[in-house]
Order: sequence, then structure tokens, then C-alpha cells
Amino acid sequence: MTKKPIAWITDSTAYITDELKNHPDFYSIRLNIHFGEKQFIDGVDLTPTQLYENIKSATEFPKTSQPSAGEFAEKFKKIAVDYEQAIAIHISGELSGTLTSSIAGADIAGFPITFIDSKSLSYGITGLIDKGMELQKEGASVPEIKMELEKMAGTLKSFIYIGQLEQLYKGGRMNGVQFFLGSLLKVKPIIQITTDGKLEAIEKVRSEKKALQYLVDKVAEAHPKGKGKIYLMEGNVPEQAAELKAMILNQIPGLTVEIGDISSTLAVHAGEGTIAVLWFD
Repeated sequence: MTKKPIAWITDSTAYITDELKNHPDFYSIRLNIHFGEKQFIDGVDLTPTQLYENIKSATEFPKTSQPSAGEFAEKFKKIAVDYEQAIAIHISGELSGTLTSSIAGADIAGFPITFIDSKSLSYGITGLIDKGMELQKEGASVPEIKMELEKMAGTLKSFIYIGQLEQLYKGGRMNGVQFFLGSLLKVKPIIQITTDGKLEAIEKVRSEKKALQYLVDKVAEAHPKGKGKIYLMEGNVPEQAAELKAMILNQIPGLTVEIGDISSTLAVHAGEGTIAVLWFD
């Protein structure tokens, strides 16, 4: 049997578009979500909506974990049956151990995989996959694709309004002093993903209205002529996302704006009410 040339692999922190869901060479390996001793597979056993409901009633705060190297290896062995090699693009290595575990899994499976650290999450991963598939169609080799995607990684512009400060704190993404001051002053941070794949607080807002306007202003600064495409990612607040889209298009007609939801894995840390705007330069 002739094997297909390249499988495209990512993890469930990526924003999976309908096009990717239906792509025959695309594979998403799911991370795990833990409520005490109960373990769920992101997007399989637990949808984002179910996650938010469980958080409200849970006595323990949920945690996330990447598959073990052995679990990755089992997935890779199955993919290797049909493919000569793969390109895997994962969540930033600064934010998760997923990339390290995946690399170890490939070694165990003996399957040739080219790994790329997205230095990002959500649509930041999706954009790299879309670009890589485009380069493959144009006839680029795997080393050429890797070189181009590594140039692109870290260039994502992101402005993320955090919905639940407590979840960000308990998820280990902010320190105690930051959490105390934020809770005391009733402010929520707007964070961004840095060029090296870390999270950094860049602004504090006291109301959702001010947060949405801040996001609109940032989009307008980067797209004054209304050209290009941006993504709005939302955490179980589709009405607010639709409102933000309308605000952006009112100020910047002609801009392409797509709305998607954050995965359950990301929702554990960012929380319900999170809204983000993301685009590549």
C-alpha cells in the first residue's frame, strides 16, 4: 500500500475549524481534564459548555494534563500505518509540557515527525497549520515548510480579556500578589502571548464595556484600512463575541472577522467570559 506523504498533527488547545475537521490528513490529539479523580478527554468526554457547568458545581478546581509519551506513541503508531511522515504543531512549550511529551512519543513509536513549537495557542496554532498545508500544496519540502512556519511562529498578535481571574490564578498562570490585587480592586487583566510563547499581562480593565472597546481599539490600530482577517475566540459568551464583532465592523468595515470558541482545556485556565482577538501580522 502506498502511504500518503504528510500527516498534520496538533493538540486540542488549537482552534479546530470546520475545514480542518474535514481534512483527511489532519489529526488532533486530545488533552485531559481532571475534576478530582475523574478524568475527561477534551472535546470528547467534555464540551466547553459542560466544563463551565461542572466548574460551577465542583468542589475541586479542575486541572489539565497532556497525554503521556506512551499515549502519544500509540496515536503515532496508528497514523504511521498510512503516512510516510508527519508535521506536528503544538501549544507553546512555555505553557505546556505537550510538545515535550509528543516528541518523546515519536521516539518511542519510531515515526518520523517534524515538530514545531507554535509559541502560541488556539488560532495561533491553526494559522500555522493552514499556512503549512498551503505550502505543501505549492510543493514545498518538509524542511522548507518547517523553516517558514518557525519564522511565522511568535508573530501572532493577541489581546485576551480574561473572564475568570480565579481560574487563571488557580491554574498557575498568575502569582498570588497579582490575584490579590486584582480581586481587591475588582479588575481583570488583558493578557497577550509574547513572541517567545509566554503569557504577559498588558492592561487592566474594570468593566466588560471598557474591555471590549480596548479590543476594538487594538484591532483598529493594526487594520486601519479594513484589510485582513482576525479571529474572535470566546469562552461560552457568544452574545458578547457577536457584539464585539459588530463593534469592530462598525469601526473597520471590510475586515474579515471569524468567531470561534476556546477549547475546554484552555477554558479551564481562562474561564467563562474570556474573549480574545487574534491575528497574524
